[in-house]
Amino acid sequence: MIRAHKIRLNPTLEQQVYFGKATGTRRFVFNWALSEWIRQYEAGEKPSAMSLKKQFNAIKGEQFPWVYDVTKCAVEGAFVDVGTAFKNFFEGLKKKRKVGYPKFKKKGKANESFYLANDKFSVSGHTIHIPKLGDVDMTERLRFDGKILSATVSLRAGWWWVSITVCLPDKAHLPSHQAVGVDVGIKRLATLSDGTVFENQKPLHGLMSKLKRLNKSLSRKQKGSVNRDKAKLKLARLHYRIACIREDILHKMTTKIANNYGFVGIESLNVKGMMGNPKLAQALNDAALGRMLELLGSKVLTNNGVVLSVGRFYPSSKTCSGCGCVLQELSLSEREFVCPACSLVLDRDLNASINILKEALRLASVS
Repeated sequence: MIRAHKIRLNPTLEQQVYFGKATGTRRFVFNWALSEWIRQYEAGEKPSAMSLKKQFNAIKGEQFPWVYDVTKCAVEGAFVDVGTAFKNFFEGLKKKRKVGYPKFKKKGKANESFYLANDKFSVSGHTIHIPKLGDVDMTERLRFDGKILSATVSLRAGWWWVSITVCLPDKAHLPSHQAVGVDVGIKRLATLSDGTVFENQKPLHGLMSKLKRLNKSLSRKQKGSVNRDKAKLKLARLHYRIACIREDILHKMTTKIANNYGFVGIESLNVKGMMGNPKLAQALNDAALGRMLELLGSKVLTNNGVVLSVGRFYPSSKTCSGCGCVLQELSLSEREFVCPACSLVLDRDLNASINILKEALRLASVS
């Protein structure tokens, strides 16, 4: 089992300069490798991350001696990133998936980060030791006790972070025998077939007025000024706060479901298609339904449970959970399901979650 713990760092000004150099080196090497890959490919050659790395190592001492000022992991990680980017691109073409062609990284817009191999750093208490830099203070201890695989130092919202990946021994976990259906939505984040409801707390909607104010303040600042940089940082930290609130909500909800149920029936949603509705796009982004289903599936499987998706076009909302009667029309404004055949009156989302559970159990018995 592999887990990652992301910890905020408290670097000194000198250490922040080093991090800036390392991320800049990684960005430069990535752009060099991408440019060389494109040139060789257009010339009819077959470039690879390994061959480009050998080519760069042969000339870096003479042409780019400043790369020695930081850990060599920053250089090596850039070639791995280029290789992964092209691998994903070509696999996407084969599978007819829309994957963008690798792009050059621009300072200030790219994700500022660099990689560290497990033999190039060490962790002790609240301190991480990084080569050519020394000890850097961490705001908390590493919560996992296992074999450290790697680390990534990154910049987000003006703060430096380190994400440490650890390999943990697999723990035997007996799954619960309880089964549940989960209906997700915008008004309610999730409704379970046993009646449990998780409300949508809408973190973006709640902070929208402050977000608009900071955006307006940023647009009024002169480009290149110190005040614009300050306004940009304030806006970035608000975005980060919204993301943290949303992630906290999703983690707590999915952990509770995964720990209490061994069989979970869920909907197979076309989230990308749903985002095409301009009236619902912002609310769907705020709810992060795709991320929620991803976390739920991962956590249930980790607990040795089963997650089964029902068909995308299964009419869970229009079907009566009592007699099976299917309605022809059901608008989004109708929050109660009223069956014309058996007179069942039930909450719309609860009715859908019960139907999802029944269909998931049926599919499990057939397969």
